[in-house]
Amino acid sequence: MDLTTLVKDDKMIIYLSGEIDHHTSREIRDGVDRLIITHRPKAFILDLSGVDFMDSSGLGLVLGRFRKIKELGGEMYIANAGDRTMKILKMAGVDKIIKSVECRITNQE
Repeated sequence: MDLTTLVKDDKMIIYLSGEIDHHTSREIRDGVDRLIITHRPKAFILDLSGVDFMDSSGLGLVLGRFRKIKELGGEMYIANAGDRTMKILKMAGVDKIIKSVECRITNQE
């Protein structure tokens, strides 16, 4: 699992790639939480374009970050989720509480 971050103004984009499962979710959660607490973004975008597998631990990761961002007064978005990942999110009802967006901002900008 790789995690890349872009912080610009009051926005934070976290790019995840690889698998989000019970082996990787804790490390990702801890890293993302440190970034959220440090930067306190008003808009938090979780880019899942590079995620090729996600289990229930991944759902917990997403929902926990949603809760944390809400507690800090921010908004969370899921960006660029692939078909398999989006299917899992929809089956769990995540698409009803977290907005999904398509964005092509790269970490090079």
